[in-house]
Amino acid sequence: MNSLPEKVDVHHHFIPDFYASAIETNGDPSGSHLPTWKPETTEAFMNNGFVRTAILSITAPGASVLHGEGGRRLARKANNYAAALRDDNPGRYGFFAALPTLLDVEGCLDEIRYSLDTLKADGITLFTRYGSGNVYLGNVVFAPIWQELNKRHAVVFIHPTHAADTDMVSPSLPQPMVDYPHETTRTAMDLVLSGTKRHHPNCKVILSHGGGTMPYLATRVANLVKGTPMGKTNLLPSEIMEDCKSFYFDLALCGSHHTMRLLLDFASHDRILYGSDFPYAGEEAVRSFSNELDSYPMGETLRNKIYFQNARALFPRFSQT
Repeated sequence: MNSLPEKVDVHHHFIPDFYASAIETNGDPSGSHLPTWKPETTEAFMNNGFVRTAILSITAPGASVLHGEGGRRLARKANNYAAALRDDNPGRYGFFAALPTLLDVEGCLDEIRYSLDTLKADGITLFTRYGSGNVYLGNVVFAPIWQELNKRHAVVFIHPTHAADTDMVSPSLPQPMVDYPHETTRTAMDLVLSGTKRHHPNCKVILSHGGGTMPYLATRVANLVKGTPMGKTNLLPSEIMEDCKSFYFDLALCGSHHTMRLLLDFASHDRILYGSDFPYAGEEAVRSFSNELDSYPMGETLRNKIYFQNARALFPRFSQT
């Protein structure tokens, strides 16, 4: 008999056939693989891993793989598909809505309104960077999107995507291996240093994979800002650290003991969430990280927070199903 609590998985992807077809036709610049998926795949994983609830999301490159009206249609189709899965079993599933590229501001605003008002999505998925250059989430062009999300007190799930430079160091290092955590760090620090995070306090922002390398580097950034020409910002070092700690952090692929020690020291224990990254991370890899997390020495109160209570505080409807 399993003695561990069941989990709410906030980092769980779905890959409907029409999305897989779009990726196969247009390619994934990250060099990642496209696993085979169907709803039964997720259901079997949840049953085997003591996951009670999965919040589904389309991962990178997302609807941005198509441009213009094609990206809008792909996002809408993905959101309607996820909503149908949720409606069939609302206690079992939730979803973070997909958006077209954020450079299509009006298309994004329309999809945010439709997803949150009509479909009642649990939140919105954003990627770390958009377009062909270094346009990260603190860029001024995205201000209307952040204003809309802030007005709605939205939960925002940030997932990394490929860097502007897609040349691999070696065939052994596709971008999801190492570059993805760095991309999360880049966009998190851009949100902080630009003031975007501080100016939109109603947004509850989840960083994937334990925040990338941001918990490790936050004090470096804050201290270099003080008394140097680096990192131009109006924020004080103490405000930078406060804003870095104001994110939520999921544990997808980072439940190892040394990572947990760092994250538990850095982040509020009310802001750490379980995540799997299934099915892109194969079941064997997910199981390895989950086993490490399960074996990490922590009290029942903290374990319950991380496994389900913190998520239910973010998504109260799961406490009622």
